[in-house]
Amino acid sequence: MSALALSVLLSFVSAVAYAGGAIVQERVAVSSPGHSYAPLRRPGWWAAVGLNGLGGLLHVVALAYGPLSLVQPLGALTIVFALPMAALFVGRKAGATAWRGAIMATVGLAGLLSLVGSSDVQSLDTAQRVVVAVVSGGAVAALMVAARAAHRHPAVRSILLAVASGVAFGMSSVFTKTVAVDWTDGVMLSDLPTLAVIGVFATAGLLLSQASYRGGGLAAPLATLTVVNPVVAAAVGITMFGETFRYGTTGTVLALGCGVVAAGGLILLTTERLGDEVRAERADEEVTVAAADRESLALEKLLAGLPRQSAGVPGADDSIALDKSIALDKRVVVPAPFLGRSAAEEDDASPGLLLRPFHGELYVPRTLLDRHHDRHHDRVKS
Repeated sequence: MSALALSVLLSFVSAVAYAGGAIVQERVAVSSPGHSYAPLRRPGWWAAVGLNGLGGLLHVVALAYGPLSLVQPLGALTIVFALPMAALFVGRKAGATAWRGAIMATVGLAGLLSLVGSSDVQSLDTAQRVVVAVVSGGAVAALMVAARAAHRHPAVRSILLAVASGVAFGMSSVFTKTVAVDWTDGVMLSDLPTLAVIGVFATAGLLLSQASYRGGGLAAPLATLTVVNPVVAAAVGITMFGETFRYGTTGTVLALGCGVVAAGGLILLTTERLGDEVRAERADEEVTVAAADRESLALEKLLAGLPRQSAGVPGADDSIALDKSIALDKRVVVPAPFLGRSAAEEDDASPGLLLRPFHGELYVPRTLLDRHHDRHHDRVKS
């Protein structure tokens, strides 16, 4: 087998591994909604990590045997492989809109990457590395904050997290290329901070991609991640590594057209997911309204089955109606409240001063008199 054929084969296997990892991640996200970033106790999540690691390793080996202009566009086939694999293994079928969006995103990305030319091998100095790390880290943090603010819209939240994941993975690739250039002259301890940055961005990309699948489905976040990752890396390469588009002005125009096609595919996937959310909400509302209507109908039937009774006073003659038996302009006889007194107070107090209930009579409350004041008044009189 020639080196070119081996590179193509490894690129296909790498795309399949990435697709399998994405499918497993989406299944883990659906089955464990409470763990949005890192369900470490789920074996399936570690299987997804292994598949993604295998895909990355095969991609690097493919780059060693084949040209970048061929291997990078083939990596965009991940989304195309993911949709039929999801339908085959987990029964998640994609609609016509999702397929159109996935194909558009893949074609646009492949065309864009194939137009990016190579340049002389060069690295970034310390100041450039700090600037790139700070700017990209701030962008990832801002996208995470925006995704948190959009928690009521799962599709929008998912796309924002997928963009953040793509930025993190893209910057990890940029710093990996920088270290690889530095290591052509041997391993240096000065690259340890860069290796730490690579680890941080790679871990953040993995965790953010896991979170993007919760409530966002499979196609939209995977396509967004697949497109943003190489686009960010290519943008940094063009601006800081001196890379250009092939064929001069014509290649630049074609690259812009491919970018528009890829963006259109992502928009189709996003709107398709938003449409699914709207349909799900309408279905829930219809179910709620139908349940309320059934409860109202059952209550009406229950009330209709009860015997009809006249509105009379209980215990009175049925001929006397409630609105005629009670006159609001007449006094009503009520029992007097019970006042607790001790035995000594009962003997000392005058029987006429005690408040007792007058059943059957009109109750008129009497003023309580001071017992000590009465005794003093009797002694003065005597």
